Amino acid sequence: MLHVLTHRPSVNIQQCELTYIESEPIDFDKALLQHRHYCQMLTRCGAQVKVLKDNPELADNVFVEDPIIVFDEVAVVSSMGVASRRAEIPTLENYFMPLRQIRTIELPAKIEGGDVLVIGRKVYVGQSSRTNQQGYEQLRDILTPFNYEVIAVPVSGCLHLKTGCCALDDTTLLVNSSWLDTDIFRDFQKIEVPKSEPFGSNIIAIGQTICMNEQHVKTIQLVKEAGFNVETVDISEFAKAEAGLTCMSVRYQQAE
Repeated sequence: MLHVLTHRPSVNIQQCELTYIESEPIDFDKALLQHRHYCQMLTRCGAQVKVLKDNPELADNVFVEDPIIVFDEVAVVSSMGVASRRAEIPTLENYFMPLRQIRTIELPAKIEGGDVLVIGRKVYVGQSSRTNQQGYEQLRDILTPFNYEVIAVPVSGCLHLKTGCCALDDTTLLVNSSWLDTDIFRDFQKIEVPKSEPFGSNIIAIGQTICMNEQHVKTIQLVKEAGFNVETVDISEFAKAEAGLTCMSVRYQQAE
């Protein structure tokens, strides 16, 4: 069964880390409502959703994908690309400790979950402002014994690999090729997001259903035309925090 771990947004979300966009006012009450709708969307798709409330003071706490990277065999605790977010790590490590064996990325290696795209047994790791070469190498060393192939992907102009590239299924990618080298993905079919919707490629695939930001109207149409079912949600307040759909949850399989 698909489980999804989320975290209630912090009242301090206005102080979130930003890299490529300018700060603008975030409506906290609206963000709470949007987070509730996000969880409801995932529930409609068949996931069992858990909402943590452990770190109300941490501005970026809602972006649970970054501090821990969860595979069927192991959960990898990330070192985080910015020091201000490292206080988020213990809560997520403690949550997954009963569920997975835990491995840890050690500084000066840096990696965040938003830079890790898993497609079957291949793990693509964005080399971005938040993930360095040492982070890629340590993750590769952890995953190789589990028969994963770990592949580095240069990323520029956006926060994480999954800001500019996500998998619709095992053969098809939704991409913004201006932010990454898509030649690495030569074996995949690729759907390019419209230039007017540069953040449209950040999606969550659950079976044949694709969860998307409702603001990306043109991208939604492209995905529907490719034969996928689409669920949408408004995450406009989180977009102001340089976020997409993937970073707001950790998705993992758990035997019942």
